[in-house]
Amino acid sequence: MDFHRLEEGRDLWLGGVLIPHTKGALGHSDADVLLHAICDALLGAACLGDIGTHFPDTSQEFKNIDSKILLQRTMHLLHDHACYVINVDCMLCLQTPKIKPYIPQMQEIIANIIKVDKDSVSVKATTTEGLGFVGREEGVMAYATALIEKNKLLF
Repeated sequence: MDFHRLEEGRDLWLGGVLIPHTKGALGHSDADVLLHAICDALLGAACLGDIGTHFPDTSQEFKNIDSKILLQRTMHLLHDHACYVINVDCMLCLQTPKIKPYIPQMQEIIANIIKVDKDSVSVKATTTEGLGFVGREEGVMAYATALIEKNKLLF
């Protein structure tokens, strides 16, 4: 899972797609909460640590980086350990804007990066019915789970 604060005047990147909105996510990178959650899910499934271990927010190398690059680098780490993605399932939590029209594009972008068919990438969204920091539109969060396969024959 990942969280980011929302602030006026910033871009809102979700699943590799620039979403028109008055607020955007604040972070060291482009703050794409969905791609960050996917990176963590993949790294966790492969027992390779977490996104902060591999792409620390204290490193200038990752300042304002496109999170699609972080997902690509995550995939290189998985492949180096003979791990391959079967599918990912994701949930975005945000009050506004509605992202349903952007989900097919998100699925396509994610599928291309993780080298699976589009129908192996599930992206869903929900609100919190006005409750909590998400409901007050102070932040956005995402959850992701990943199923991978590890080729033990290579070891």
